[in-house]
Amino acid sequence: MTPADKPLAGLRVVEVSSFIASPFAGLTLSQLGAEVVRVDPIGGAADVNRWPLTADGESIYWTGLNRGKRSVEADLRSEAGQELVQRLVTESGPGGGILLTNQAGRSWMSHTVLSRIRPDVITLEILGRTDGTPGVDYTVNAGLGFPQITGPVEHADPVNHVLPAWDLACGLYAALCISAAVRRREQSGVGAHITLPLEDTALSVAGTLGYLTEPQVNEHSRTGTGNDVYGTYGTDFTTADGGRFMVVALTPRHFRDLVDLTGVRDAIDAVEKALGADFRREADRFTHRAVLNGLFEPWFARHSTADVTAALETASVLSQRYRTFDDVVSEGVLADNPMFTELDQPGIGRYLAAAFPAAFDGAHYTTGPAPSLGADTPGE
Repeated sequence: MTPADKPLAGLRVVEVSSFIASPFAGLTLSQLGAEVVRVDPIGGAADVNRWPLTADGESIYWTGLNRGKRSVEADLRSEAGQELVQRLVTESGPGGGILLTNQAGRSWMSHTVLSRIRPDVITLEILGRTDGTPGVDYTVNAGLGFPQITGPVEHADPVNHVLPAWDLACGLYAALCISAAVRRREQSGVGAHITLPLEDTALSVAGTLGYLTEPQVNEHSRTGTGNDVYGTYGTDFTTADGGRFMVVALTPRHFRDLVDLTGVRDAIDAVEKALGADFRREADRFTHRAVLNGLFEPWFARHSTADVTAALETASVLSQRYRTFDDVVSEGVLADNPMFTELDQPGIGRYLAAAFPAAFDGAHYTTGPAPSLGADTPGE
């Protein structure tokens, strides 16, 4: 597949950014075929050496987020460096005129200034807080409510998630917004000034999923449920040899298969009768989950991880064994997935790198390696 076959071929995006949300948006656009030029200050932005690192000190993080891009260094404090960025954005042909940045507040690359040079320019600024003040995933998440219901139910203190979920969601929204703005420009010739606060991304998702609607409508918010899945039946079980599985029964069929698998049909029927419950209903399965856990746990505790794996593979019940990242690699998950192809990344080495997760006509869109910092700086 050639770059010209990709859906966003012909677009040129200038990315002045760092850390996760904005570079992830740029990577997404690059995977879909856009030419993305990342601009860093001389010596790199604050994320150029961010962990994880190789034994030689090369940033696995930086190269992962900047695969397939071009790299330009510029003195962003100087007039010459600022003019270089303005030219890269505004003189980039009919598919260009697009700026992606999380460096809002710099007047010289504001939408107002750039639109005077190129009226159809598209600028997307990723902000931190709704009011424009700084914020990162971890601080936004702390102010939202999720850490208060994350972790073991007996643990009273907030627990942060390790996945920067809001950064990733914001990056995907940013890529979608740019694609939508390009579509509108193609139809009307009008540019766009887009602002996308990380905090609003998180608030939007939390509101859509009901976390913020509950306290408004029901006058109380959700409590933590540990590893139990809220509103249905799902929890984790430990096997005889210490393996651990996440098991979810979303539907009556899932639950029926779990009951049959563990051989507790008579006990389940008796509990339903005693409690006046109907375990075909999600609400009843969730409400009486502690009783159900007690009925299922002995079967898992009597069987080995291998036996549980084999048994679950024959049932409709949703399940997955808990694994480490090392397990995922060593057990061949990446090698067996066509989304992963070998990448030779200078400074890092050869490894299996993820392509765009959606397959278009059976193919995953890949990119080349990340450039060396400043490799595409004009005049070098």
